[in-house]
Amino acid sequence: MDGFLLVPIILPMMTGALLVILAFREQLAKVRNAGNGKKKEYNEGKKEGKRENRKEDKKGVVPENHSKTGRENWLFLYVGIVMVFSVVTALAVSWTGERAITLFRLVDGLPVMFRVDALGRLFVTVTSIVWLAATAYAFVYMKREYKQKRYFGFWLLLYGVLVGIDFSGNLVTMYLFYELMTLVSVPLVLHNGTKEAIMAALKYLFYSLCGAYGGLFGVFFLYRYCDSLAFTPGGSLNPAAVQGHEEILLLAVFVMLLGFGAKAGMFPLHAWLPAAHPVAPSPASAVLSAVIVKSGVLAVIRGVFYVVGAEFLRGTWVQYSWMVLALSTVFMGSLLAFREQGFKKRLAYSTVSQVSYILFGLSVLTPGAMTGALLHVAVHAFVKCGLFLTAGIFLQYFGYTKVGQLSGMGKRMPELMWCYVILSLALIGIPPTGGFISKWYLAEGALQSRTGFFAWLGPAVLLVSALLTAGYLLPVALRGFFPGEQEEDSARELFTAEWKAASLPGRACPMGMVLPMGMLLPIAVLAALALIVGILPNMLIEYAEKIAILVL
Repeated sequence: MDGFLLVPIILPMMTGALLVILAFREQLAKVRNAGNGKKKEYNEGKKEGKRENRKEDKKGVVPENHSKTGRENWLFLYVGIVMVFSVVTALAVSWTGERAITLFRLVDGLPVMFRVDALGRLFVTVTSIVWLAATAYAFVYMKREYKQKRYFGFWLLLYGVLVGIDFSGNLVTMYLFYELMTLVSVPLVLHNGTKEAIMAALKYLFYSLCGAYGGLFGVFFLYRYCDSLAFTPGGSLNPAAVQGHEEILLLAVFVMLLGFGAKAGMFPLHAWLPAAHPVAPSPASAVLSAVIVKSGVLAVIRGVFYVVGAEFLRGTWVQYSWMVLALSTVFMGSLLAFREQGFKKRLAYSTVSQVSYILFGLSVLTPGAMTGALLHVAVHAFVKCGLFLTAGIFLQYFGYTKVGQLSGMGKRMPELMWCYVILSLALIGIPPTGGFISKWYLAEGALQSRTGFFAWLGPAVLLVSALLTAGYLLPVALRGFFPGEQEEDSARELFTAEWKAASLPGRACPMGMVLPMGMLLPIAVLAALALIVGILPNMLIEYAEKIAILVL
């Protein structure tokens, strides 16, 4: 039955790879047809084709646009079935006991293996919930986008890879899937094919590969100084091998932290986030911010707490340097988000800041702070996914990309804006949302730590960051519901003109829009989860505390 663990990894990867192959075959066929002059023949026979279509329509033959819609529906059904089955299988495997399986061995002592443990169970659950919500949203969003088959192929591939990272049983397996995650997520960033998207994807690839090489540097050293690279709570360093080599090993661990921190958006390798998020399709931006950056966090946790061991770093220059980088990123990200006027780019800078809350909690090396960090992994994933999906609606329905364009949106889309308010309050950390619980544990854990100056500097920076977060999120809601009379009139005129330009002929222009349920429901569910974690937090707190106590 342990082989059942491979199903949520292999199934989405194989089905996704099939879609990618079919998409590229279709693209090659189009290129060949264009080269053979068939495109010219099609254009010359366009008039005749229209007449034929009219005749065929009367005879009951399906027109071309209906055929395209039919193909879309079959694609969405295929992806939906695979996605639901994969998510259900992943959750079933996670919560039905401990499982482990070894596929093969690269060399003696380096097996490629998978294992379900408490930490992987938490991450795969968060990943699955977010991915399912984003998939439902993407079915509606991608109807207006091109190359859907290619997009959903890489979408399924990426989910399988992420489950592989969560279920990895040792550092080598995790690193292999970590690299693969970068390669299959790049096409989602450059999906639109614009010059800006291509440059952002290359930037994302460059930063990710640089970070991965830093992680690989650490893996090489740890292989020499550890009894095993298998994930062991508390670490597996060999004291006899380490003796006399502490400084070089500390340097290797620090380089590994910088490397894996690149995916998590930690300074100085954070610049890919504000470049990649605005150009990617909104469902892709949502999972980039909510899930993929957490893979960097997971890699840091595995390396520090399951291979090296927290005790080896406690009180060293590596711990204090890690805290300095995390707090610097928290403040810098919040400040840049506060100054940014592009909505998706503002949310990207916010991710830079918020994920470093998690990294700071880990760097403190206390159970309380680590509990807060693990809680924030879940809360931030739900919140940031919901916020990026909200930004996607503003972009796709109205073409709005700037914060200043969102005035009066509360009267046009009241349900959506109320979800935005709940998500914003959770990210700020206002009770009774989950963000308040996670940030409370982060601050309390820092205050109880024996880190001297950082014991009070950390909570102070988190407080300043929370105020900045309120400053860049709440004005959107306030102006959305209370734009002022003059601003409301101009917004109404602009909204009416853009609606007429974007809508089907004869469709009315409502001031209270009814959004497709496939777009609104995922956002509402994510907002509800962010609220439920704050109202009923005990189960999640106890689970996070068990993990923290186990490794510390």
